[in-house]
Amino acid sequence: MTDEKTRAKPHKLQRRNKWTRDDTELTILALPTTVWYILFCYLPMFGIILAFKDYRISGGAGFLTSLMKSEWVGFKNFQYFFSLPDFPMILRNTVLYNLVFIVLDIVLPVGLAIMIGNIYSKTKSKVYQTLMFMPHFMSWVVVSYFVYAFLVTDKGLANGLIRMLGGENIDWYFTPKYWPAILIIMHIWKGIGYSMVVYLASITGIDTSLYEAAVLDGASKAQQARYITLPSLQPIIIMMFILAVGRIFSSDFGLFYQVTQGAKQPLTPIVATFDVKTYQMLTSASTTLGQTSAASLFQSVIGCIMILTANAVVRKVDKASALI
Repeated sequence: MTDEKTRAKPHKLQRRNKWTRDDTELTILALPTTVWYILFCYLPMFGIILAFKDYRISGGAGFLTSLMKSEWVGFKNFQYFFSLPDFPMILRNTVLYNLVFIVLDIVLPVGLAIMIGNIYSKTKSKVYQTLMFMPHFMSWVVVSYFVYAFLVTDKGLANGLIRMLGGENIDWYFTPKYWPAILIIMHIWKGIGYSMVVYLASITGIDTSLYEAAVLDGASKAQQARYITLPSLQPIIIMMFILAVGRIFSSDFGLFYQVTQGAKQPLTPIVATFDVKTYQMLTSASTTLGQTSAASLFQSVIGCIMILTANAVVRKVDKASALI
């Protein structure tokens, strides 16, 4: 009887208090990353105090001394940023562009990953992946020169083709209506390869026996993608969606500033975003460092709120797919 009661009791795992060699090796491996995060991610957070001060250099004093002696202005720097005449415009541009990017960055890479995953030739599959992944490593500065060579009014390739077809030259850098499409195309061209590889890696991890069973049941490629591939990709799609929502108040500075040759008039109403405006404030003599810091802090705080909100919504719908 006693033995039966003893067997019925759940076995309690003993807590391991002994430090092992594996713990030492893992700690050493994690140490460089930990130091990197402390130096470049956590220590710079002290700088957010700039957003609440009217930073002035005090004589020959250093940065920290000047920062401490500067006047505390509270939320006045934020009020200045929100009261800018072009604030509604840059808010509209940033959010609308990112909404388009979020949709396209899910639909197009997933579709390409499914198509490449169905290619029987591994050599061709690798070639296609490499060709689409290469633009990701190119700097926007380099890309901007290619775009300029393509769109320059006199000798650009685009206007050359238009003239061959009997049309007239288009002054691309002074015609705002074309730039939403140009920016979206450039964003897709540069980023689709990276996202596609992420989804393709997830597809390769799907159990092949599921596809074999589907083939025996007479399922077509479209049906396999709908009932096997897409449900299997759901966790990674949701994760990428949550991360994208967290960046909805940020923008790719290189895309909106470098490609447009400085986001100057008359393109400003179409291409001005938060990151471009922050850079322009930073390089302007009429704007203080505190006001620029306030604009950057606003983006960071709203981005954090958005990612937590998106995660909370996902957690309500599907708890297993939430990041936090």
